[in-house]
Amino acid sequence: MSTVNPFGQVLVALITPFTAEGEVNWADVEKHIDDVISAGADGIVVTGTTGETSTLTDPEKIKLVEVAKSVSSGRAKIITGGGSNETAHAIELYKASEKAGADGVMFVTPYYNKPTQAGVLTHFRMLADATDLPAILYDIPGRTGVPIMYETILRAAKHPNILAVKDAKGDFSEVSRVLNQTDLMYFSGDDANVLPHLAIGATGLIGVTANIAPAPYRVMVDAVNAGDLATATAAHQALEPLVRAAMTHIPGTVAAKYILHGLGRISSPRVRLPLVGPEDAEAAQIEDELALVTGIKGLDLTNFRPDRNAAAGGALPKIAGATR
Repeated sequence: MSTVNPFGQVLVALITPFTAEGEVNWADVEKHIDDVISAGADGIVVTGTTGETSTLTDPEKIKLVEVAKSVSSGRAKIITGGGSNETAHAIELYKASEKAGADGVMFVTPYYNKPTQAGVLTHFRMLADATDLPAILYDIPGRTGVPIMYETILRAAKHPNILAVKDAKGDFSEVSRVLNQTDLMYFSGDDANVLPHLAIGATGLIGVTANIAPAPYRVMVDAVNAGDLATATAAHQALEPLVRAAMTHIPGTVAAKYILHGLGRISSPRVRLPLVGPEDAEAAQIEDELALVTGIKGLDLTNFRPDRNAAAGGALPKIAGATR
């Protein structure tokens, strides 16, 4: 791989901790960023899907970059996720993020308005032209309604600022094909598939479950780097029930906050509407999966005290998010 990696390998798709009223809890943000970096993360993606970008205001997004940059003190790269399905708005956000100190940017495929591949490519090129930061394309058709087609990835790869893809499409044969034909790096965007992605040449992961347990992902990535598949597989297997708890029953953000709050690592599990906390049956499923988790370094579930009441419902913040 001729490209130098400016992003890190173990990247956390950071949750944005809120107060019970739904305002950003900046003390919790700082503590959580420090926690995950100390446990092995070398990259932080703020304001991504997991950070509830859809309901954050632009000033909150920029402040998240500034705070993450300050807390990391060079220990981890800070990437701005999110963006916008309006090209003009996305350009503004990424320019402001660069000024705020971001080390990289992540471009999600425009969602809801369903552009053609020509529109997707134009969007990506214009964003990459607007900033000098290295960029990751985010391919997640389940959320956007639009995949980044193989041909589009190849064409986008010719832009000097577009260096990587976050893959949540799960087409491993396409990943191999792109890795063969470009210098793009790949990041697994699906927590259950991190090891398979790494095994075929991906650079790293951008993970939700890494909010809860970054350490085993560090072990997995370091093991793959060292050619030690047995150690990597053991980490993958230990993570499996935790990934299931966080990713399969309700949105990952909601589950991650519920688990982190139950572990005493954030002050409130609150999410912003239209997201809501788990209903009783969903909370019970999460708790049942967690009961199967053993042997994850740095994760002591004997102190897990879930609070279904604190997590119930969703917050309606005083200032509406970034839509206009």
